[in-house]
Amino acid sequence: MSRVQRFALLLPLIVAAPLALAESAQSKSNGFVEDSSWSLLNRTVFDQRDYRHGGRNSSGRNAYKPRSERNGKAEEWAYGLMGTLQSGFTQGLIGVGVDAHAYLGVQLDSGGGRVGKARLLGVDNEGHPKNEYSRGGAALKLRLSNTVLSYGEQRVKTPVFSSSDSRLLPETATGLFLTSSEVDTLKLVAGHFNESTDRNASSHDQGFVVNYSNGRQGNSFDLAGAVWNPSSALSASLYTSRYEDSWNQHYLGSTLSHALDDRRSVSLDLNLYRTTDTGKALSGRIDNTTWSLVSRYNQGPHGFSLGWQQVDGNTPFDYVTRGAIFIANAVQMSDFNAPNEKSWQARYDLNMGAYGVPGLNLSALYVRGFDIDGSHVDPNGGYAYLGYGKGGKHWERDLEARYVVQDGKAKGTTFSLRHNVHRGNTAQAELDGDQIRLAVEYPLTGGF
Repeated sequence: MSRVQRFALLLPLIVAAPLALAESAQSKSNGFVEDSSWSLLNRTVFDQRDYRHGGRNSSGRNAYKPRSERNGKAEEWAYGLMGTLQSGFTQGLIGVGVDAHAYLGVQLDSGGGRVGKARLLGVDNEGHPKNEYSRGGAALKLRLSNTVLSYGEQRVKTPVFSSSDSRLLPETATGLFLTSSEVDTLKLVAGHFNESTDRNASSHDQGFVVNYSNGRQGNSFDLAGAVWNPSSALSASLYTSRYEDSWNQHYLGSTLSHALDDRRSVSLDLNLYRTTDTGKALSGRIDNTTWSLVSRYNQGPHGFSLGWQQVDGNTPFDYVTRGAIFIANAVQMSDFNAPNEKSWQARYDLNMGAYGVPGLNLSALYVRGFDIDGSHVDPNGGYAYLGYGKGGKHWERDLEARYVVQDGKAKGTTFSLRHNVHRGNTAQAELDGDQIRLAVEYPLTGGF
């Protein structure tokens, strides 16, 4: 029996412990229809990436051309429509409900030489962008007291397996997911999944989305975790997971915040991952510890952050699904996760509400990575193709302006403009590039 399975079997004993029990949500159920809600999100994204100094867009139609003939630009403009329906639960000891979703992506502009790298649009077998693509799914859910078990296609949010929503359409995953909040300050989760669907995919049979390894895939992913929130100033989480015949990955995270007065506060965020190969080791030998620590100081509308991140191991820090990376220096164009890499960040945030423009937030971020050494990557493993060398270094600068409409008929509409720059030497695996990304979101919500 695996560690995850043993953890799941202990859940009923844990939630029955004599702690401060939460009031039962199921006992307050109004019914399947009465507690139902729906949402409709309209999203338009324009993403342009200009690769420099020999870098080439290697996705889309470019991937079918010789390297010397690939162009240096990736550009996609698309519209996404995301509909979600969440039912309530039937009344009784065990409530039954259904969550369903339907997604549509439509091409507004792109081409075979420019598509692929931004992953906004679906791509056909010849590397051309699809005019449109869609997918949908549903999950059956059961609730006992404050414990919910969902089975089917769903979105998941954990540090080791997480559905990213950073492009046009969100990722989804298919499997079982259990969430238990029987104790006021403690949430327990466990899951078993057999596939994840990428953000620009329309099919559900592609296995798992793995970010860096090109090794053969495992057939399942298991996880279990606990999140402790004793107060608004402190939270801690602990997770364990297994990607079948590839790796075991454990996670420790903690956030501590303290208000100095009504205008000033400080906080500290820790994220730590420990990954080792397991079973058939389909991605090769892995012995990796990756961690980050970020301190933040807020004074009125101003926020200042300093962070450090470090990879200890001869492989890059890798993860399943696009969103399961909580380390601080995983930013817009790079994760700063190369073998043995060290990196630091400095960030400034400004809330323009204090200057008469409520809803407008500005941010500037700089990350520098160095001491990359990939010369000891397993030559037969899933990371050898990345071509890491010794003495790798790179940097990234990210600027963003984000505005949320505060009232009126367009309330909640969000505008985001980003400009990102990445540069590095040849001993690291990321491309030099400049990125401009504009996104507009208009949400609609309602009940029955």
